[in-house]
Order: sequence, then C-alpha cells, then structure tokens
Amino acid sequence: MEADGVSVWPRMEPFLLGALQVAPSSKLSLHYLRKMAIYVRTREGCFPILGWPMWRHIACGKLQFPEDLAWLYFETFDLLIGHTPEERLEWAECLSQCSSKSELDQQRNKLSVDTLQFLLFLYIQQLNRVSLRTSLIGEEWPSHRTRSPSPSDREAKTSSQNKNWDDQAHLSFVQSHLAEILELLVEPGQLSQSGQGLRDSQISLQAVRSLGLLLEGSLSHGRAVQPVHRLLTKGPLQTQSGYSVLSHSFPLHKLLSCLQHTLTLNPFGMTACLHSGKKLAWAQQVEGAMKRAKIARNTHMAPPGSKMVLMSQVFKQTLAKTSERLTGANIKIHRCSDAFIYLLSPLRSVSVDKCRDSTVVLGPVETSVHIHSCQNVRVVCVAGRIAVGASSRCTIHALTPTRPLLLPGNTDITLGPFHTFYPSMEDHMASVGLAVVPNVWDRPLLLGTEGLIKPSVNASSNSDPACYRLLPPAEFHTLVVPFQMEGDTCEVPGGLPPLYQAALDEKQKRIQNWQKTVMEARLNKEQKRQFQELVEVKFHEWLLEAGHRQELDSLIPPAYASLKDSDGPATDAARDNDAKHMRTGRGVGQSPMTC
Repeated sequence: MEADGVSVWPRMEPFLLGALQVAPSSKLSLHYLRKMAIYVRTREGCFPILGWPMWRHIACGKLQFPEDLAWLYFETFDLLIGHTPEERLEWAECLSQCSSKSELDQQRNKLSVDTLQFLLFLYIQQLNRVSLRTSLIGEEWPSHRTRSPSPSDREAKTSSQNKNWDDQAHLSFVQSHLAEILELLVEPGQLSQSGQGLRDSQISLQAVRSLGLLLEGSLSHGRAVQPVHRLLTKGPLQTQSGYSVLSHSFPLHKLLSCLQHTLTLNPFGMTACLHSGKKLAWAQQVEGAMKRAKIARNTHMAPPGSKMVLMSQVFKQTLAKTSERLTGANIKIHRCSDAFIYLLSPLRSVSVDKCRDSTVVLGPVETSVHIHSCQNVRVVCVAGRIAVGASSRCTIHALTPTRPLLLPGNTDITLGPFHTFYPSMEDHMASVGLAVVPNVWDRPLLLGTEGLIKPSVNASSNSDPACYRLLPPAEFHTLVVPFQMEGDTCEVPGGLPPLYQAALDEKQKRIQNWQKTVMEARLNKEQKRQFQELVEVKFHEWLLEAGHRQELDSLIPPAYASLKDSDGPATDAARDNDAKHMRTGRGVGQSPMTC
C-alpha cells in the first residue's frame, strides 16, 4: 500500500559502504545501543554532535573495544558521509604532518559526527550478523530437514553471502528492524525502563532528519528523490505519519505504521539495475565455446550515491575504459576469470566478488575497494579503504590513507605498494579527495569474529595473523598501463618506498650490465641473428609459462582504439561499436568491451 504513489526505500550506500562484512561484536547489539542512546542524550558534549574523544570514551571505557576498533567504526562512518574533495585533501594534509601519537590524537579530536546517524550506522552492522536459524541452511530453526549440511555446503553458503550489495536484504532488514531503529531516536524520557518506546512516545523532526541516513523516497515514479523527513512532513504522508507542525514531532506508532506501509524496494538498487538498467554485452569465441560477458548499469538515470555498474563473467578478455559513465559509480566485478580489467576513472566504490586468475587496475576509488571470495586475483588501486575477505592467493598493490582491513577467511594475501600510473591519474585523485600521504598500505588491521587480531607476519601457519605477507622487494616490479590517454601524470604518485625503489634500481643496473656485455661481445651479423632468435624463443617460452601471453595478445587494438567514449550514447553492444575504447585483439569483428 502506498499513499498516492509515495514510496520510501532503503538507501544503498549505508549498507554497501557502511556495514563491515563481518559478524559484529555482541557489544553492538540492541541492548548496548539502547544504553548508548540514553547515555549520549544525557551527557554533555555527546548530542547532537559526537566527537571522537567522547566516542572513544564510550567505546573503550564502556564497551571495552580496543582503540583501533573504535577508530575503525568512526573512520568508516566518516568515509560514508559526504565530504567535499577539498575537505578530504585538507584532512589528509593535516594527518601527514603528524609525527607522533599525541599529534595524531589532536587531529582526530577535531572530528565529530551526527550522534543519531552514528547510532543508526552502528545498528546496521547487524546486517551481517550470523543467525543461528539461517547461517547454516538458510531456513527457520528448528528445521524439518533431517540431513545436516556438510562442511563443504556450509563453506559454500558462507562464502556466497554478500548482503552489502543485496537490496532485497536491505529492505528485509529495515522492515524487520524498523521499530528498533525508531526507538533509538526517541528521547530517554519517553522510553520504558528497558529502553523500549511507549505507546504515546514522540519522535522529534530533528531525530527523523537523522533517519535520512538510511531512508529516502519520492512522491511518485520518476519524481525527484527526497530525504525521508521531507516526504513525511508534507503532502499525502503528513497525515499518515501524524506530523505536528506545532510540536515538530511524530507519534512513534503512527510514524512506524506509515513507514511500514510505504517501504518498497530501492528503484535504483541491484535488482532494478539487472532488470531494467542499460545492458551492454559482447561475445567472443574462446577455445571453441561461446562465452558471454554482461554489463548492466543505471548510471544514465540514478541519482548520485545510487549509480552502479554491474560486470559479470568477463572471461579471457581485456576490458579497458575511462568514461563519465563510470565516474562516481559503485562498481561490482563478479565471477570474472582469466581477465584483465582496467577502469581508469574516479570511482565511488568497487567490489571484486568471486573472481579468479585476473588482474584489476582501478582509477582512484573515493570510499572502499572490497575483495571477497577471490582466488589468484591482483588488484591495483588508490582507495579510501581496502578490505579483503574469504580470499586466497591475492595480491593488492595499494595507496590508501586507512589501514587495509583483512576480514576472516583469507589465506596467502600479499600486500604491496602502489606501482603504476596513467596520465590523468593525479587529476582523478584530486577529484575524489585522495592524496599521496598518508599511505599505510603496509599496516593492515586483522578483524576476526571476536574483534581485532594482533597482526604478526611471523605467526604460526595455523593462526589468522599468518594470512598475509608484505611483498618482498626482490619480487617487486612496476606495472605499465598500456593505453594512450591525455594528462600530466608521468610517474607513480608519491613515488615508491625506498626499499622497493632500490630493488628496481638494482634490476635496472643488471639490465644495463647485460646490454654492455652484449655490446662488448662483438658478435658478427650471423651471430647476432642467432642470438636474437634464441632470446625471442626464451622470451616467448617465459610468456607462456608465466601466463602473460594472453595479456599481451588481448592488448592489440583496432585502428581507432582509445579509452574515451564517443559523444553519442549507446544502448547496446551493436550501437557501441562507434565508441572509442580498447578491445581484445583475437579475431576480426569482435564486440568491444564497453560500460
């Protein structure tokens, strides 16, 4: 039931970017959050704005969190909410000038958040809570099933869950927990002793404004998207919600009923994008079988914060793109294998999910890059945050101002310094507020189901801290982005760490010595020909053994190849043939890689 077409839906980004993909601490249960809601309303300096010092006091003193975990939640919320690029760059400059823990604390003490929105942010961490009823078999418990799931069934079920992208899960979560969410916004004097809302409880308009973190809507299909408090205070929902112009408040029971009746699936979510977004697909003959890769996007019609591009099943292909269609979008790269993917635009967020044997090179990512259930994947990125979970044999070359987050289920993760560039990269970094310092790619946080794990790369092989290593300088090589683009960036932003630069210099020195040896050998013409043939044979053998032959073959462009879009819009793969972009070089007349 909808009031004259008015719809309210869960916003995508709080769940996509805000909910950490790990079961939350029991200290973030409703019981403790109710206590926190009362505490912040009755203590000076906690409401309506909560600063880092008071949150640290609550988290460390009351909830017994380690300080690093308290900061992780505070920092994640700060990444989620809107800051201008200029503000982010100014913050980065302040942090880069801190040379001691006390100076860092002084800077952090300047940060504050909206108290009620932060409470709601902590509450939605329950999105990834492991349920006794559904974690193993996905059914209500006790179950009539007689067969217990095997370990492999349980592993498959656990690894397949990714609620952060699932708009159906977002809607179900809000519908199931809306009463508790609203109770967190009620003033303490209108709550029962247990912290529950009374029948005649009122919620202030100021508190409902904070609800805009989670909910938004529109008056009818195709109309402008508005924060939820605007829809509730005028038009058809004003009466249903019981809003009083005199008291600027809502009766709790009427507000709850109104929202329950108007809640619907996000029209800009993943489900709608797959069903009605622009779909671009291409096909290519691979070893006698027709493989089909698909892209769906809603970037032509979604509001900021809801733009997404979904890429699936890119197989043995190279996809390269820089495009306004990608700028500010949330990207999901799903089930790709033996692929080389270059998305060289400023992005909002990126999820690499269930991919294997692939390389992903990204433009600057404003918020987070999340790698989940991947095998033998290399990701190269500048990002606000890096998170890796349930993955094995993956290498991440990163430039990031926040400590990489290693979630449960990882094995053999390698962290290395960011090691590439493309001509417009520094302009793209500035546009999303990312700087070259601070850069803490080599200081990961290990987050387990029981909280933070103390990192130690020398830990025993049976313990979680051994799930990662730092790339040894002897194994380090730079990556060249093999496309022509406009721009002024001509080196790795911020340079390389000294140990890695020294390793590169040593390798370059060996190359020069080899060239000198060849010159001094004074080979005749026939000897030079034979020597060249031998080197080429060995080089091609190495390309095949290392798996680089496919990567080189797929970079052969058509005569008009460029990464930029053409001016005209495209609605399908056939019409996208006039766009200027990179494609694979296998065969004539193949469809190009577009998005």
